[in-house]
Amino acid sequence: MADLPRIAARDWTSQPAYLHPAYKSTPLRAPSRPLVPMRHTLSELAQPVYGHEDIGELDHDLTRNAAVNGAPLGERIVVTGRVTDEGGRPLRHTLVELWQCNAAGRYVHAVDTHDAPLDPNFLGAGRTLTDGEGRYRFLTIKPGAYPWGNHPNAWRPNHIHLSLFGEHFASRLVTQMYFPGDPLLDLDPIYRSTPPGVRERLVSRFALDATEPGFALGYVFDIVLRGPRQTPMETQR
Repeated sequence: MADLPRIAARDWTSQPAYLHPAYKSTPLRAPSRPLVPMRHTLSELAQPVYGHEDIGELDHDLTRNAAVNGAPLGERIVVTGRVTDEGGRPLRHTLVELWQCNAAGRYVHAVDTHDAPLDPNFLGAGRTLTDGEGRYRFLTIKPGAYPWGNHPNAWRPNHIHLSLFGEHFASRLVTQMYFPGDPLLDLDPIYRSTPPGVRERLVSRFALDATEPGFALGYVFDIVLRGPRQTPMETQR
């Protein structure tokens, strides 16, 4: 029998802090006392998850899954990568969700008051299942930067939100993917709340082999669920 990969310990120091004063909303919602562990109930551990039959043909293609009168505006991109555990083993048939703003920096959401146009052909949300090698793939539009009120001239870098579901809905991990070379990264307190040397894992890499010739540039964003190479997540502990 081949030797199994060595499983490394979880590294919580690589994860964003609950309280990061530069991100001004964290003092309002970060816990001020030690967390109290609570045992999961059976209902939390046995909830249903999506299967292959729940994923639509166009759910992974944000350039077509909400189009009503033509294609959405903006630069088309491919977002792809592998989801693996700490030993490099693929997480097969795992639900991956994606949501983002449009090319103008506007979300399809009632609380988004940014003075930028909505795109009637772009919802900004999709989902897919990883394949047998743990790979996922989305076709979408590169999101724009947008002001977010952390201070009078604060802008979020171009980014995409991704979430992964485990064996039940209570086991969900959420992260953000950024783009290489974005000048706003060094000014963004959410990105900078992750320790140096680790935050770079949140930045995708351009990959010509993931590009669709004449149609869309490709970006690779691999996700590691735990261990010393764990992708920083928005939830921890």
